[in-house]
Amino acid sequence: MNFFRVLLLVLLSITVSACGGKSVWAPDAEVEKRRYVSPDDPYLMLKTMINNRTGSGGHAALVINASETVMYDPAGRWSHPLGPERNDVVYGMFPELEENYDNWHARVTHHVVNQKIYVSRAVAEKAFTLAKAAGPSLDAQCTLNVSGLLMQLEGFEAIRRTYFPAKLMRNFAELPGVTTTKVYETDEGRN
Repeated sequence: MNFFRVLLLVLLSITVSACGGKSVWAPDAEVEKRRYVSPDDPYLMLKTMINNRTGSGGHAALVINASETVMYDPAGRWSHPLGPERNDVVYGMFPELEENYDNWHARVTHHVVNQKIYVSRAVAEKAFTLAKAAGPSLDAQCTLNVSGLLMQLEGFEAIRRTYFPAKLMRNFAELPGVTTTKVYETDEGRN
């Protein structure tokens, strides 16, 4: 990494560390009402938004299929009335809601890369616990927080902390057993 990139990251960290992330806290009744338990085995799915022209990453989030299916979407801008949020954890991530998330991000300029890996129940539950404990994220720290969560999990020791979504995506792809799918759309803006 060149000197100017490192300097930029340091300055960015100092600038945003003075501000706290925006806290969002859905009511208990709404979270309970929207709770979704997937019939699938426990898994983690890294979602990365990739620029179609440059190949650079724009955002990262993590679907966690544990005792319930949630998405850790630090500093994310997407919201949906069927997905109550508590400090960057979106509850009730049933398949159609996840599809809405992907379609909202995929457009003529970006596509979504979904990388799924099956894990033990213990690993999935730890990821869920870490996501809930993380609190609201600062802007531009989605990948830093997702990579920081992943590297605390058994089997994910090879993950390195990074600010760059495409770098995390490439690092995640090296894990054994990862399957990858991509979502493309041709609309001009977010749907």
